[in-house]
Amino acid sequence: MIVGSPKEIKNNEYRIGLTPGAANAYVQAGHTVLIETGAGLGAGFPDKEYTAVGAQIVPDAPSVWNQAELIVKVKEPLESEYPYFRKDMILYTYLHLAAVEPLTHALLKAGVKAVAYETIVGPDGSLPCLAPMSEIAGRMSVQEGAKYLEKTYGGRGVLLGGVPGVERGNVVILGGGNVGTNACKIAVGMGANVTVLDVNLRRLAYLDDIFPRQITTLYSTRDNVRKALSQADLVVGAVLLPGRSAPKLIKKEDLSIMKPGAVIADVAVDQGGCAETSRPTTHADPIYQINGIIHYCVANIPGAVARTSTQALSNATLPYGLRLAKLGAEEACMADSGLMEGLNCYNGKCTCIGVAEAFGLEYTNPTELLGRCV
Repeated sequence: MIVGSPKEIKNNEYRIGLTPGAANAYVQAGHTVLIETGAGLGAGFPDKEYTAVGAQIVPDAPSVWNQAELIVKVKEPLESEYPYFRKDMILYTYLHLAAVEPLTHALLKAGVKAVAYETIVGPDGSLPCLAPMSEIAGRMSVQEGAKYLEKTYGGRGVLLGGVPGVERGNVVILGGGNVGTNACKIAVGMGANVTVLDVNLRRLAYLDDIFPRQITTLYSTRDNVRKALSQADLVVGAVLLPGRSAPKLIKKEDLSIMKPGAVIADVAVDQGGCAETSRPTTHADPIYQINGIIHYCVANIPGAVARTSTQALSNATLPYGLRLAKLGAEEACMADSGLMEGLNCYNGKCTCIGVAEAFGLEYTNPTELLGRCV
């Protein structure tokens, strides 16, 4: 199969879908690998590292999109890339379709076989291709939130760890999954007062065990969320419903009970955000204020640490990519029910129930659909 990685064009996105090591793995498996010239530079991988392992450098994006049978990306395609879509293409990347209706319709219209990293399920029920970026985004959310708490950016002027004789900052984390756990690690490490809210009591018990006497865990009710928000200096939105839009836990009216200059770092913004006032921002223009509350809603947070992110992402996505390249989308998904969960669109059919519900589309069971195709 011809496998291709075009250069990412999202604002300040420096990652690439394939490291030289991953490209080598595809080459060793007998596939042809096309890399758009300069696509790896932002992550510290020059063209010569790809040619050294047998990949081919092509001059522009059309040379990748128009030839490759399997496109391996990082972020969802932007509107300028929609014309490249075609029926015989496997698109393998983060899609977050429940938050991007135009992309969903473009994929369905073209009949693309679209496999989303974020909905692939591992044998243990985990989300293996989402996990590494969740870990990075969770850690960076506190790092970035701490920065925007500085008065220079309009923040409260609070140091999360405090100093002797001065109270520490309060960090509230909505969601105790991978993002929330990693945000918790950094916030605790900074010395902040940390409160984590979730509806999963087993998860709260786990967090209470690994951070004994260092955090407060609360069951996520509307009342508890509002109480926590009223005390917060930094709020991390870390709620995830795989393949679905994030629930709006922070209402617009809640901003009025928050401290002026507090920060909301909404990591869930790529799934629509968990605050009603959240909208996607970029690394070039990362924050905005509403009612005196700073919103940090960058939709590709890990792109800022492109080398670490690219390596971590490639480690997770490579095994599934190799199966897609070897067997094709149909046989690879039929052989792996977890990979089947990653299939969001197939030949004009919506095969992800969360996406179908988000936009009122007809849902087609992918197992039944592919069973007729194999």
